[in-house]
Amino acid sequence: MGDKINVAMEVIRSSDALRQRLAGFSTAGRKIGFVPTMGALHKGHISLIKHALGENDVVVASIFVNPTQFNDPKDFDRYPVSTENDIRMLDEAGCTLLFLPAPDEVYPPDAPKPVVPDLGKLDRVMEGQFRPGHFSGVAMVLERFFSLVQPHQAYFGEKDYQQLMVVKHLAALRFPDLTIRPVPTMREKDGLAMSSRNLLLTPEDRRNASFIPAFLHTLPNEMATKTPAELKATASQYFANHGIQLEYLEFADGVTLQPIHSWNDSSDPRAFIAAYAGKVRLIDNVSLNPKE
Repeated sequence: MGDKINVAMEVIRSSDALRQRLAGFSTAGRKIGFVPTMGALHKGHISLIKHALGENDVVVASIFVNPTQFNDPKDFDRYPVSTENDIRMLDEAGCTLLFLPAPDEVYPPDAPKPVVPDLGKLDRVMEGQFRPGHFSGVAMVLERFFSLVQPHQAYFGEKDYQQLMVVKHLAALRFPDLTIRPVPTMREKDGLAMSSRNLLLTPEDRRNASFIPAFLHTLPNEMATKTPAELKATASQYFANHGIQLEYLEFADGVTLQPIHSWNDSSDPRAFIAAYAGKVRLIDNVSLNPKE
């Protein structure tokens, strides 16, 4: 890699300007890392930036609340926005360049929308089942961003683990030279996975939300005496007792994401959860692999 570029972060809003700027980096042989976000940044996002800075010459972040991945318009309208603070956080973290486009820059009205590849079974379980169209929207915007930025590496948090696997699938099909780099989930002191949606929690719902990671933390020990079905059977009442409405608890293979019915069904089992704390939908997951 070449020398790091220690200048104040550039903010670019047009696709044409982005292409022109990145062409200069490519000509100079710079290695480009990419961190796509929807804004409302927190320490988890900054962890992605830090990982990218350690492995690339140039780090490009994007902030774009992508309408095509929201299956509920109300959820899109409620999504938190804190652009000025986001810019400050990225600049202080050392990000090289921020792409901050309007919707027409991502989805030009006169251009066909990107064609989404078949996501196979990855899009039929868990988030794919409960948020139909969500991953098609994710794949659509990333198809556009990966084509624009042409990064060498792109960084995604394991907190959205199913999304991570969808992105790996997309990259393998459409961008074989792109390396997808997973980054461990960042958590609050009580274990709650950092999420932009946490900003929407009331104080009471925030306290109740801590029972989600607390439950996940018990699973490695519970596996010794209970089957996946037995753990699922007790989960809803556990969460109801703590003010949480469980949408799903799933045990699945960490590669295929297909449900497992016995701990012997997978050498890399994971637990996945989606639940409501008040009106806010939260997701989390943990590895149940004893080797991790």
